[in-house]
Amino acid sequence: MRRKDREITDRAEIISIIKKCDVCRLAMFDDKYPYIVPLNFGLNYDDDNIELYFHCAQEGKKLDLIAKNDNVGFEMDTSHKLVVSDSPCGCTMEYESIIGNGIIEIVNEEQKEKALDFIVTQYTEKSNVAYDEKYFKAVTVLKLTVNNITCKRLKK
Repeated sequence: MRRKDREITDRAEIISIIKKCDVCRLAMFDDKYPYIVPLNFGLNYDDDNIELYFHCAQEGKKLDLIAKNDNVGFEMDTSHKLVVSDSPCGCTMEYESIIGNGIIEIVNEEQKEKALDFIVTQYTEKSNVAYDEKYFKAVTVLKLTVNNITCKRLKK
């Protein structure tokens, strides 16, 4: 990272920033250009691992690309605040951001409910939600096991 003065390395701070984010942008390989899609997500972590969970339909471009290459990148950001200056070149933006990469896979049926709970928990205080069987069967859940993660913050 070029700006070491903005780097966050404390794992607890990184997890705290992830919890504040409401969108994760997932980047996949697609022939000539990357394919990036913003998604709602869930978080699961322990001392050694970070996992991100996403839900999607049972078919589509995202799943087609993952089937070809399960290596993905991701980005999320939060805490945006414009810092205005008298000079346009003096303006800046406060932020906290996360980037990383990892391996993504489809969650099996036995793990699907727990994975969906991680997504619900990211946005609400609820846990152990009762899912409508019709929608539960129609959804695919993805798990991204994070290999590398970096975090950056600018606060004025």
